[in-house]
Amino acid sequence: MKKMQRLKKNSDFQKVFKNGRSMANRQFVVYQYKHYSDNHSQYFRVGLSVSKKIGNAVTRNRIKRYIKDVIHRLDNRLPAGYDLIIIARKPTHEMDYHQVKSSLNHVLKRAKLLKSDKGG
Repeated sequence: MKKMQRLKKNSDFQKVFKNGRSMANRQFVVYQYKHYSDNHSQYFRVGLSVSKKIGNAVTRNRIKRYIKDVIHRLDNRLPAGYDLIIIARKPTHEMDYHQVKSSLNHVLKRAKLLKSDKGG
């Protein structure tokens, strides 16, 4: 993910939690917030949250790497002007990359955040 596509500040996270909508499946919760400021409207921003309950640092970092890669591959299908927070739930600690990708696709489609992919 590019630097401008990351949510890092606590105030940004709190704004999304307070004003946004959420969608979930067993593995992930996705909060979405449509922001209307001009300086962020040309791209989407993503924040990740992987709790210590999921596992040790190696496990948490692996999950974050998987999520970042999936988001990077879906870059052209995610709508601009949204702030997203992806929260990993407990079952993710035993998932491989393809399961993470499938589960994230599922929850993003349920949240109506994925544009249709005509190319494949």
